[in-house]
Amino acid sequence: MKKIFNQHGKTLVMGILNVTPDSFSDGGKYLSPDAAMAHAAQMIEYGADIIDIGAESTRPGATPISADEEFSRLKKVLPAIRKLGVPISIDTYKPEVAEIVLRRGAKIINDVHGLEDSRMIDIAKKFHAHVIAMHSEKCSDGDIIDDIKRFFLRTLENCAAKKFNTKKIMFDPGIGFGKTAEEDLEIMLRLDELKVLDGKEINLMVGVSRKSFIGQMLGLPIDQRDEATGAFCVHAINKGVDLVRVHNVKMISRMCLTADKLRRIA
Repeated sequence: MKKIFNQHGKTLVMGILNVTPDSFSDGGKYLSPDAAMAHAAQMIEYGADIIDIGAESTRPGATPISADEEFSRLKKVLPAIRKLGVPISIDTYKPEVAEIVLRRGAKIINDVHGLEDSRMIDIAKKFHAHVIAMHSEKCSDGDIIDDIKRFFLRTLENCAAKKFNTKKIMFDPGIGFGKTAEEDLEIMLRLDELKVLDGKEINLMVGVSRKSFIGQMLGLPIDQRDEATGAFCVHAINKGVDLVRVHNVKMISRMCLTADKLRRIA
């Protein structure tokens, strides 16, 4: 598991598994263990390298839930998904949930609050876990890329201060979180500027799947945004992104594989 974020030139594909009743794209579809396992198995068959399980919706306006409720949803599906043999990521910002799921076999914590709660760093270090730190702060009136890089650098410094292995960190610019559609598009166009931080390359993820800025750009409903999602993922790969987080794994993993092969030829 030491090489979860290092696949020798292959763009990693993270398949989204929401065990929530209210997620913006697929809420309520995979609440039962059987449905969740079947969907995860299908995503792995189609090319998912990692399964990211979310038990609390982080869509704008979603109602927060307690740690107990979040874990009660996760514990129903986690044992079944573990049997499938790929690394499991848990989409949570709660340290108490992170500790329980890491103890039960999860390998990655995907924190939409970007490890701002320092307990997350301690827990990840304790379990030798990988982490994804997302930028979700409201941007200033200055340059949005500078804002995100400052946030990433602060996260690195906080992790280094706790002697957490910074090679186990993946950064996410947080498309759709605290940003306008125009800001989301600017981030996508300038992803390559985020790949280097303080003179060093960092692991970079993008989660653009079916996001609202695509709908605003193209006038498409949520269930008709997969082709555009794939196009943005290929663009992200060409900008140096290491991992894409998507709903439609079958379509987009094939697009990513093609983009990877073309990059090696070039």
